[in-house]
Amino acid sequence: MVTPEQQHWSLESLNKAYQQGYMAGMTGQPVHAQPYTDEIPAAAWEGGWDDGHEQFLLHASSKSA
Repeated sequence: MVTPEQQHWSLESLNKAYQQGYMAGMTGQPVHAQPYTDEIPAAAWEGGWDDGHEQFLLHASSKSA
């Protein structure tokens, strides 16, 4: 069942969650630092974290090369 709170996801709010996750991943924060309790923004945050963490790892490996 969808709660009224879950029905109000806008592209802007999901983009914000993604950007927050991206920055967390870029700065090496752990994925369990994800702040959202609802599934949809949590997924957006985690997608951003995955992308940001990938960049974090690429940058770290290029520094050690």
